[in-house]
Amino acid sequence: MKKTKVLMIVQLLLLFFAGNMLAQNIPIKKANYELVARFSPEKLKKMVFNTSVDPHYLKLSDNFWYSYETPEGKTFYLVDPVKKTKSPIFDNVKLTTELTRIIKDPFGAKHLPIKKIKFTKDEKAIRFEVESSQEVEEKEMEEEKEEEEEEEDVEEREKEKKTKKKIFYFEYDLATGKLTHLEDYKKPPEKPKWANISPDSSNILFARNHNLYYMDKENFKKYLKDKKDTTIIEHQLTTDSMEHYSYAQFERGQTNKKREKTKDKRKPVRIVWSRDSKKIAMVRTDNRQVKDLWVINSIAEPRPTLETYKYHMPGEKEAPQYDILIFNLENEEKIQVEDDMFKDQSVSILTAPSLAKNRDDEHRPRLWLAETSDKLYFVRTSRDLKRVDICVADATTGKVNILIEERLNTYVETRPLGLVENGKELIHWSERDGWAHFYLYDGKGNLKNQITSGPYHCDRIQGIDEKNRVLYFTANGREKDEDPYYLHLYSVNFDGTGLKLLNPSNFNHSVRMCDSYWFFVDNYSIVKTIPKSELRDHNGNKVLDLEIADLSLLMEAGYNFPESFKVKADDGITDLYGVMYKPFDFDSTKKYPIIAYVYPGPQTESVNKSFSTRMDRTDRLAQFGFIVITVGNRGGHPSRSKWYHNYGYGNLRDYGLADKKAVIEQLAARHTFIDIDKVGIFGHSGGGFMSTAALLVYPDFFKVAVSSSGNHENNIYNRWWSEKHHGV
Repeated sequence: MKKTKVLMIVQLLLLFFAGNMLAQNIPIKKANYELVARFSPEKLKKMVFNTSVDPHYLKLSDNFWYSYETPEGKTFYLVDPVKKTKSPIFDNVKLTTELTRIIKDPFGAKHLPIKKIKFTKDEKAIRFEVESSQEVEEKEMEEEKEEEEEEEDVEEREKEKKTKKKIFYFEYDLATGKLTHLEDYKKPPEKPKWANISPDSSNILFARNHNLYYMDKENFKKYLKDKKDTTIIEHQLTTDSMEHYSYAQFERGQTNKKREKTKDKRKPVRIVWSRDSKKIAMVRTDNRQVKDLWVINSIAEPRPTLETYKYHMPGEKEAPQYDILIFNLENEEKIQVEDDMFKDQSVSILTAPSLAKNRDDEHRPRLWLAETSDKLYFVRTSRDLKRVDICVADATTGKVNILIEERLNTYVETRPLGLVENGKELIHWSERDGWAHFYLYDGKGNLKNQITSGPYHCDRIQGIDEKNRVLYFTANGREKDEDPYYLHLYSVNFDGTGLKLLNPSNFNHSVRMCDSYWFFVDNYSIVKTIPKSELRDHNGNKVLDLEIADLSLLMEAGYNFPESFKVKADDGITDLYGVMYKPFDFDSTKKYPIIAYVYPGPQTESVNKSFSTRMDRTDRLAQFGFIVITVGNRGGHPSRSKWYHNYGYGNLRDYGLADKKAVIEQLAARHTFIDIDKVGIFGHSGGGFMSTAALLVYPDFFKVAVSSSGNHENNIYNRWWSEKHHGV
């Protein structure tokens, strides 16, 4: 689909520019299709493999493992940050020899076939699985099928070949290198999609016919053994639900017929658990007054059907209503949180950050933010998003205290709240002074001090060291002579002193911290450099060089990096940052049409800051003989000042167009190889909207546009996007 879209865009652009050249009797240069094909996504996958380190932290230490693939094959590494060592986990040649001997399939050392690594025996051994070519009867290997499966699905499955690839399970001793075939190992059945399991696995929540139910661990074990077991006991928590006012999680993609047919089946629920597993909280949505929308299911059999669903258009008064409910599973009591404040408000429950060491766990319940089950933190937002309250509710009575109020004349952005010592202090993110910064509050909502300040953008909390009272966070725009979008990791004391840059260097950084906050993996590059990965400690000291991406095959194929540039916005003051992509057979003595790939924001600007093979949409388009650019605009990216981000508030139609035009004019004045008389523009979604608007606003400047899935009428678009950025 992506390949077809690129070719369609190119054909339209070439057709226009070729027609224009014919009218002027100018010789037409043939597009270099061979060069374009050389860098297709399929071929890029065979030239560039890993470009970053993705750490899997262990539970008992700050050690982590990762895999990294190059043209020489895939290697698994174990890193000990304290000892400053990085070692291959396996002897690939020896391991594949053993696997071949046991499984009877030939395996190559450069193509290690292991999957689903899990550390066992106090992290002294590894369990993993390997898929063989051997076919076995599916009933011998089959995992439990979902209860929601319909009769026609079962019939279709019966027609399929009842075999699958046999899976072999192994254990590998890290100290001795001994490989053991786990012949008697039985893989635990995967939990059904409807099962929301408590942190201690004692209870399992689900919905049936829109109401809440639960079963205990023993009855869940019965289900996993035999889902048709008639002795399974369920407990019903609620009786007041109905369609469009349900406790069940909304299931996308279901037809009306399937939704009705499966309403009595077990359904998933979106809930948040207290850490002691005694309580749950949820946001219940009332869509009963929301108007219907329709779509024709053209592929329904035997004939098309009319499908109906609830959809709230921007500006409509019939809005969904939201309530926060808490359930005490010990006495089955339901507590209504007294969250009502603003008309047509929205509410969201604040959840605990995920631990890095738990990323590979099969069971990862969503936990509420507080460590105890006596209080629930949540955010309340007015419909126009100009008023936001950070609140805490008494989980026994439902009474609510407002801790922090945020008010703006445009919309208020939020980030996850940080808790210190279970709420004795709060670390809050706010753009109240025009820049995104962190503020320290006491547990009752009294401001103690501003932690960060200045003309730069703080992004997210990466860690809170309560003992040493240090905040770790990512931010951008602070370092001089850098692209202000480049992210860095910083530490700062709670009182605002001791601000420290932990990964210096003029690159865009992506970090992954361990749960102790003592070490972090730092992946970094810009669009015109080879990606590198390092391990650093909490003081910013480099511990280990981990990897340098191997781009040798890409370069041998004739690849050239794109170029970053800096220009002024249409106001002549605001700096804008972009990337220019040239044909790899570029000739500076020739003139090239210029095409802007656009996305106006306001949630992003679609301008790459790091090297990535996903730049192929713009890279490949340039190979047809174009100069292709991506560049920001006022009102675009949220990671600058609040003024910059909200520049287009209330004017979604054309707020970014003047900047796009001004950028192209400046680049044409700067570079003689740009043909200012041949300007094209294209984009998808908001970019499609912008492309069409460009022809209408500046028809003498933009000569051709390709608009993909443009949201041209925001009054009938997504309510959350339109009302946020354009107003109610």
